Order: sequence, then structure tokens, then C-alpha cells
Amino acid sequence: MTFRANNPLGPAENPPDDGRQSEAANDIARGITRILRAYGLVALREVTLPNGRRADVLGLSDKGELWIMEIKSSVADFRADNKWRDYQEFCDRFFFAVAPDFPVEILPAETGLVLADRFGGEIGRRAEQVPLPAARRKALTLLFARTAAARLSYLHDPDLVSRIDAFKA
Repeated sequence: MTFRANNPLGPAENPPDDGRQSEAANDIARGITRILRAYGLVALREVTLPNGRRADVLGLSDKGELWIMEIKSSVADFRADNKWRDYQEFCDRFFFAVAPDFPVEILPAETGLVLADRFGGEIGRRAEQVPLPAARRKALTLLFARTAAARLSYLHDPDLVSRIDAFKA
């Protein structure tokens, strides 16, 4: 079996180190994970969606509801990124997640809002639920499960990627 190195489901799936993972963004992501857990969801960071966009945090509830949290660590980060609408067709609820000192009035009112730091946070504005079609929900739930399993496999066996790469050719 051959896995491409950039396969989002393959064992090589790790959050990329491309400069977007600033200390502030990492702190917000940590807080988001804690908030989602408090709401009964489990979370994955940096999940590549079927449209090629990468969700900063994807949460999955026990009822199969999917939430996407788009982290904005600064006003410049928010203003430079107009891709957020591309995420909405892949979740039941979409949120911007920012630090508590972020000027939230610049964020779109139609989205959810999470205020977070490394210790936790709160949902400042609940996102409206727009239920996913059943087929898309199934595909995204499988994506979530396979991505989580691939990352867990890699944690247990870091050499797994090199062994799989040896079968290429």
C-alpha cells in the first residue's frame, strides 16, 4: 500500500510548521480544545478539508455535530484572511476564536465567537446551527476519525512513515 506524504489521512499527518502556529495561536487552540471538551466535543487541530482548506480546530460532538473554530491571533491576521466562508459548508457551526483582548466588534456578527487563552475560555456568541447534509456529515466524520487514527498511529510508531515510504516505487 502506498501513502502520499501529503495525504491528509496518511500517517504523515502532523500540523505543518508554516509560521501560522504562533505562540498566541497555539494558546488560543489549547483553550479551544478545553472549551470544546467542556461542551462534550472532541477536537483535532489543523484538519485539511475536502476543498483543500485547513480548519484550525475541528470539533465533533457525541451526536455527530461538527464545529469549526477559525483562530485569529491578531487584527492583521483577520484582515489578511477572507477564506472563512469556505469553511462553512463543512460544519454545523462556525466560530471565530480569538484572545480575550481582541476587538471582537470587527468580526462578522453572523458567526460564532469564542474567547480563549491557554487556560480555557468561553463561548461569547453561539454560532447558528446549519445542519450538514447526511452524506457530507458521514464523509467529514470519517475524515475526522481517520485523521485522528493516523495521528495516533504516528505517535505510537514515529518510524511508520518511513516504513510506508519504503514501499513506494
